Amino acid sequence: MQTAEVGVLNQHVIDPEICIRCNTCEAICPVGAITHDSMNYVVKADVCNFCMACVPPCPTGSIDNWRKVPIAKAYSIEEQFTWDALPAPLADDELQAAGADVADAPAVATTTQASTSSAATTTAQAETYNSSQWGSTVPPWSAAHPYVNLHGPKAPVTATVVGNVQVNDAGTENETHHVVLDLGSMPFPVLEGQSIGIVPPGVDAKGKAHHARQYSIASPRNGERPGYNNLSLTVKRVVEDHDGKAVKGVCSNYICDLKPGDKVEVIGPFGASFLMPNHPKSNIVMICTGTGSAPMRAMTEWRRRLRQSGKFEGGKLMLFFGARTQQELPYFGPLQKLPKDFIDIDFAFSRTPGQPKRYVQDAMRERSADVAMLLKDPNTYFYVCGLKSMEDGVVLALRDIANDAGIGWDQVAPVLKREGRLHLETY
Repeated sequence: MQTAEVGVLNQHVIDPEICIRCNTCEAICPVGAITHDSMNYVVKADVCNFCMACVPPCPTGSIDNWRKVPIAKAYSIEEQFTWDALPAPLADDELQAAGADVADAPAVATTTQASTSSAATTTAQAETYNSSQWGSTVPPWSAAHPYVNLHGPKAPVTATVVGNVQVNDAGTENETHHVVLDLGSMPFPVLEGQSIGIVPPGVDAKGKAHHARQYSIASPRNGERPGYNNLSLTVKRVVEDHDGKAVKGVCSNYICDLKPGDKVEVIGPFGASFLMPNHPKSNIVMICTGTGSAPMRAMTEWRRRLRQSGKFEGGKLMLFFGARTQQELPYFGPLQKLPKDFIDIDFAFSRTPGQPKRYVQDAMRERSADVAMLLKDPNTYFYVCGLKSMEDGVVLALRDIANDAGIGWDQVAPVLKREGRLHLETY
């Protein structure tokens, strides 16, 4: 990296005050330069190659921050983990006192750095399959205009809970709730595919106010209740971490326990690319697991309402929806009631007793002929949402389906990305 040859590093850092810990930056970084702990997302100074892949998808802009520091005193990841706010920029005389030549530090990555990072990215992608490289950061050409960051962490708005129901079978391990929030007269326009941040009350172990947690919106643009300034969320009660250790998710448990009439602090909205197409005959293929169904529910409901109005000629809707068991799958009952000529649904369950494990990518491969036909159609848009662990399997399935159909993944994938037709939102 060129900056290693000079005295000053323009270090890439993340603002912990406005970061909503959505994992977008870490998921999309092609060189593994971003990591996190229970508090902060941080950038490894010795790994970051200034490729800028993480900047456009960040919903809050927290990733687009830089600090000039002497190379020898670059902020370590351990130090960044302790930050509650970004450190103040060092003055030129402080940098010079440290023996650094201030003129050597560019305000942003230089052309040489960008070229170096591009080569490093290509090398990294050649060594391991990086499914996130194919995720688009631009919306479909016909997407409605999104409003973002209207209400920040320092000025949240207050919403009122008007509904909270469990939407999978009682007694299942992954208890999931559908929660409806009313914004009253506060302007809070949202689109399908966007998200909001919920600020849980109380303080963390360090005595600091909890940071916001991000949740995808599960209702269409005109509200969970049409014509009202409200929205809905799909929230799983977190009772264990990724290693199976018992924990109690601060915000998920708070939301799942809310009662009608309770007040909630909300920030956002966020998201400017994971948006649905709005032109006639556009097809939508939705691939999700668990609460990754939230944006898919929003898109499906908006298309259903348009269909009822008779004013929109929609294309094909196809849904691949996975969960461990049918009992854990959110919205199973309502999905069964949707007309078959409106949406084509395939369920995949990985923990059904007495049956082999089946994942969404398996269901996609079983429907390869239909998926291939949609891949060939320039009016088809793909949306993937759920746990990060599903992403590679889904993209590899798309790759194999394309290649087997003679479409050529290496030819079609860049087009999908460039035209905002393949969106990956995993966590």
